[in-house]
Amino acid sequence: MAGYRVAVVGATGAVGQTVLRVLEERAFPVASLRVTATARSAGRTVAFRGQPHTIAETTLEALRGVQIAFFGGGDGASERFGRAAAASGTVVIDKSSTFRMEPDVPLVIPEINRRALRGHRGIIANPNCSTITILMALAPLHAVVPIRRAVVCTYQSVSGAGRDQMEALLDQSRRLLERPDLLRDRPTPEDVERVTGTPQPIAFNLLPQWKWLPGGVTEEEDKIIHETGKIMEADIPISVTTVRVPVLIGHLMALHVEFARPFPVERARAALAAAPGVEVADDPERGVYPTPLYATGRDACVVGRIRPDPTVSGGLCLLAATDNLRKGAALNAVQIAEALVEERLLAGARL
Repeated sequence: MAGYRVAVVGATGAVGQTVLRVLEERAFPVASLRVTATARSAGRTVAFRGQPHTIAETTLEALRGVQIAFFGGGDGASERFGRAAAASGTVVIDKSSTFRMEPDVPLVIPEINRRALRGHRGIIANPNCSTITILMALAPLHAVVPIRRAVVCTYQSVSGAGRDQMEALLDQSRRLLERPDLLRDRPTPEDVERVTGTPQPIAFNLLPQWKWLPGGVTEEEDKIIHETGKIMEADIPISVTTVRVPVLIGHLMALHVEFARPFPVERARAALAAAPGVEVADDPERGVYPTPLYATGRDACVVGRIRPDPTVSGGLCLLAATDNLRKGAALNAVQIAEALVEERLLAGARL
């Protein structure tokens, strides 16, 4: 079969599983497939195009001869094998945060800055899932009227933290539903921990569930701010508050944007409707607006509740939602691979 030698690193995780599904759905030209993960998962099988594939432990040898490797196994696998795989001739498309801010690594959302792929040196970074959602909504508007400032609040599902956190949400929910007194009364952290295993569960809760940096900023907020500047190649002041919510899949962003001049809602709605990869869902009176559940399983960034912000001149408010496992991760990575093929930016010939 004509195509490319492809590897999926972290193939047993939520993102890796979605990469396999998206490759199949979009009929990406895969001539041969290798699937790798940690030693703990080695020997398990995953399905691709109806055939079982056995998981190998991720090593440089396991990636040898691969033309495209989708890294979704977290920072550890990327740090250990990303540079070495690229040096051996593999094009690495990396979902982790390892290389995003490296000056020699393009950080790419194909609908926004596809041209950055032309300078790649073997590694292309996939942006943070929240950054993708935010910029899929903001970039089409910034192209019409420059953005002066944006204030963003995120509502991020637990799948952004991996399959373990999805299972934790379900388990904690079951435990707390068996103890309704802990949901309606004023439990102590000790009471909650005895039932859920943690004093701050995600079930029935909202958490700033990331590493803290100096100044009270979370690592996730810092990523969004710096990735926005790199992708947009512009100094757009952006203030972000990130929150993890008890939802399995789908990230929702509340965007409050100040533009350089007045931006009529209808003009903004038209710009978004014409943007590739964006779906406008904006009829609140009929119950049509972005939600995580509505976005789940969809490829598009869903945008709606577009309305004036009366507190600033040239202000708009809107919501944006994506399936963080698809456009926020796997789909964006596969779109990068598709663009590399279309632009003839892959080293070596097809099989």
